[in-house]
Amino acid sequence: MTTWNPVTGCLHNCIYCWARRYSRTLAKMGIEPYKTHDFKPAFAEWRLRQRFPKHDVVFVSSMGDMWGDWVRKEWIECVLRVARTKRDSLFFFLTKNPKRYHEFRHMFSSNMILGATIESNRPYKVTCAPSPKERFEAMRDLDWEYKVVVVEPILDFDFEFVDWIRKMNPMRIRIGYDNYGNRLPEPPLAKTITLKEKLNGIAEVELGTIRKAWYE
Repeated sequence: MTTWNPVTGCLHNCIYCWARRYSRTLAKMGIEPYKTHDFKPAFAEWRLRQRFPKHDVVFVSSMGDMWGDWVRKEWIECVLRVARTKRDSLFFFLTKNPKRYHEFRHMFSSNMILGATIESNRPYKVTCAPSPKERFEAMRDLDWEYKVVVVEPILDFDFEFVDWIRKMNPMRIRIGYDNYGNRLPEPPLAKTITLKEKLNGIAEVELGTIRKAWYE
């Protein structure tokens, strides 16, 4: 997988965000746009000219949320126009604000995979992003064949979550625990395994870090 970061930065302020911490390291190394903007939203226009290996999967804006309400429409349009011309590559987008996908539905092409991070169906106060329910509704109502739901870092949930995921009709689901020792309100391992088993009949399930909850 290749990463491509023409739009960087995020204002969701998730307490578990690894990218914000990493951006500070990159800033100290003198790398732009982090040197100038740190983790504030920025458009690295020169990265629109990046080349991609054929038949590769390109993770777009791994160092931010390109679909945040603060991102200019023109920035998103520029990125999508480039992706539309690179039909030999697959472009994977991931956001905690999937309602903005609807705004650009007319610009999507078959080499684009639209993902949403939904850590739980419970509204934990670990982020300023739209609530899990808002994210679920936006993905449920999104008319697009190539959708992915990312349950990572997983937070404790009610099994109604399975119905949410079924209604979103994703092609793939990724589940994983936090990797950075944030002591989040995680589910016990047995509950996560049960969730995976229930989701196996809905879509392909990909696993990230699977371990006991930090308190077990």
